[in-house]
This record gives sequence, structure tokens and C-alpha cells, in this order.
Amino acid sequence: MQLTYLDSNSWLIEIANQRILLDPWLVGALTFGNLTWLFKGEKNSNRPIPDNIDLILLSQGLEDHAHPPTLEVLNHNLPVVGSPNAAKVVEKMGYTDVKSLNHGESLTIDKLEITAVIGSPVGPNLVENGYLIKDLETGTTIYYEPHGYHHPSLKEFAPIDVVIAPIINLKIPFLGPVIKGQKTALEVCKWLKPQVILPTAAGGDIKFEGLLMSILTAEGTSADFQNLLTENNLSTKVIEPQSGERFSLELQAIL
Repeated sequence: MQLTYLDSNSWLIEIANQRILLDPWLVGALTFGNLTWLFKGEKNSNRPIPDNIDLILLSQGLEDHAHPPTLEVLNHNLPVVGSPNAAKVVEKMGYTDVKSLNHGESLTIDKLEITAVIGSPVGPNLVENGYLIKDLETGTTIYYEPHGYHHPSLKEFAPIDVVIAPIINLKIPFLGPVIKGQKTALEVCKWLKPQVILPTAAGGDIKFEGLLMSILTAEGTSADFQNLLTENNLSTKVIEPQSGERFSLELQAIL
């Protein structure tokens, strides 16, 4: 298994002979509703579009997961798997091969299985997707949830080899966390006993500005979380990826 962190929530995952582009933001700025005064993210250098993509996987329909400028420049004939909300976004853009997954539904592509699990609440009536990404030949499984909302139903899938999730809190004073790490990340590690956890959502070579950034506060570090794992007698290892650098995970076989 090889992974490349592409900043923010974006990953290239190579597993089961598939190259999966996950929640890609590769070009242009990141805003919400074009409210640049409120929030704007810009990469210090745009990421090249990876070659030979087999699949685009989208967890949410929001711009930081289904990023319109990036999706506009990607090949619209590429297969897309996404939450129902994300599927609507790419269908409106003219993508021709779109599969929507509701919670509990799975899709098998050759030796790869993708299962949608309960993810992050977005507004009062919408809960987006997390994913289990499984190599059916080796059994190696990745769990991904980008906002730190981990549903107890995950316990039935334990153990899971790799977790990709936030490990720090991003909070707005008086409103609470917009990204949950620390406590929820520790909880999911207790449930799933992963060999590795990879932090997502809060990293990368990015410059942020806007009113939201002036009030947003971060709590915790990778080192803090590794100490928390050790204090709780968990063998899970935190690996903090370098932006843009492809790396391999050498995992032990789970008997």
C-alpha cells in the first residue's frame, strides 16, 4: 500500500491495484460559497494531477471534499464514488460514471471493496460518509473520516489496519469544534486497534486567511496524540505524512 498526502483532506491511495483520488483539492483556491472574506485557502504550490487515476472517492458534497475547481479539470469520464450529496455535485458537472453509496452500502471493483459508513453531520438533516477501503486479497483495510465523527457501529469491523482521521481539535469559541480530534481519535483507536493512524484535515502546504481563521483555534499536536496512545496502552503509531511525498506502509498481517 502506498499513499500520498495532497494537503487538507486530499489523498492518493494505492491499494488493491487501484489508484484512488480521495477528496481532491489540487488546483485553485478553497472557499465556501465564494465568501472569501470569511474563509479562503490557497496552496503555496498547486499539486500536479496524478497520472493513471482509477477512481475518485468523495466523502462529502462540501467544497473542501468535492472541490469544484479540481473536479472541473479532472477527466469527467473517470468513475466517481461518493455520498449522495457528493454524487449530485459531480453529476451536475457532467461526470458520466457516478455511483452513490448510502450508509452500509458497498461497491466492489476487482479486488477492492469500498463500504460507506456513517460520517459527519452537515447541517440538521444531512449526515455524510466515512469509508472502509479494503483490499479483498490481503484483507488490509483503511478507515477514513475527515471531521472526527466516528459512529459506534464501526466496532463490528475491528480490527482495522489504518485510520485516516483528524487527531487535533479545530474549534470556534462558544460554538465548539468544527473538526474533532484528540478524544474522538483516541476513542476510534480503542475501538479499531489500528496499526497506524494518519492525521488529516488540518495539515499540508497551505495558506489560510479570512475572518474564520482569526477566531479558529487548534488544540493538540501529533506528539501529544502519540503520548495519549501510549498512556492508554495502545500500540497504534502516528505517522505524519509529508505533503506531496509518496510513502509505503509496511503492515503486519492480522491473524
